Amino acid sequence: MNLKQHWPWIAGGVAVLVLLWLLSPILTPFVVGAGLAYLGDPIVDRLQKLRMSRTLGVVVVFVVLSGFGLLLALLIVPLLQNQFITLLRSLPDWLRWLQDTALPRLGLPLPDGMQLNADDLRNVVSAHWNKAGGIAMALWDQVTHSGPALFTAAANLLLVPIVSFYLLRDWDDLVAWVRDLIPPRHLPQVSALAAESDEVLGAFIRGQLLVMAALAAIYSIGLWLAGVNLALVIGIGAGLVSFVPYLGFIVGISAASIAVLVQTGELLPLLWVAIAFGVGQVAESAFLTPNLVGDRIGLHPVAVIFAVMAGGQLFGFIGVLLALPAAAVIAVLLRHTREHWLRSALYRGQ
Repeated sequence: MNLKQHWPWIAGGVAVLVLLWLLSPILTPFVVGAGLAYLGDPIVDRLQKLRMSRTLGVVVVFVVLSGFGLLLALLIVPLLQNQFITLLRSLPDWLRWLQDTALPRLGLPLPDGMQLNADDLRNVVSAHWNKAGGIAMALWDQVTHSGPALFTAAANLLLVPIVSFYLLRDWDDLVAWVRDLIPPRHLPQVSALAAESDEVLGAFIRGQLLVMAALAAIYSIGLWLAGVNLALVIGIGAGLVSFVPYLGFIVGISAASIAVLVQTGELLPLLWVAIAFGVGQVAESAFLTPNLVGDRIGLHPVAVIFAVMAGGQLFGFIGVLLALPAAAVIAVLLRHTREHWLRSALYRGQ
């Protein structure tokens, strides 16, 4: 290939990548919208096979998903609100336990004259909640102090369904437009790579979301049966971060253990916490991941951790969102690169 002849295209590609990197702070709604459109495209395609128009199929998908999300919010949000209130009111007890029990048992007493002021914090929290009248007033107080940031977050949140709708409606046209940009001589190879990447990426994203939801349910129910007051908050939190290997287990069992010790002051309930997370780990490794995600994706746990950290370092929050999908696609490309290398004349010494 003559680089001098093609340097404008190379420079243009580099410029686009640099521009995307500079615009990364505002790309979140577009990336999330594109991800939702990608996930919803197979459903809309099936509706089209039932002689439904593309636009009507998108509307049906949006109505069904919105109804499901609204129902879930009506069921979960009040419970989460109560759990967060319990969490805030428990913070002084957590500090008291840390100061009077945990640190002394570890041989790490606080220096003379230094205290965590658990009683003062308890009074502040109690007075705050009594005066504010609940979580809505507390959120309103945050609005008055961080209006611009909250406005940006709200605008991004409103943009997500709008971007998703239009991308999902025009998804096939966008794919065809990208296909037309590929040189015809490379189209068969690129199409094969794209098809395999699509299969792996779709299986990974949909499977991983189902695994996260299942683990959140298992952890929440197990901790609720164990009598943990913050079962829902801890269970959902552990499920959400479970896309990083063992992170959900470590974070969840640590938080649940501290919550139980502060709540009861006894060691026996820790056994039930361990059983709850043990059941979750067994279910994930023996059933959830093999059946919902599969082994052919080929992402090693260390590669997953590195991808998440690298994405966050390079692009912030948007990098974390893109890290695992990008890693899944890169794994496909690396697998084909390895096969090409093993067949090459350089490898064979010819």
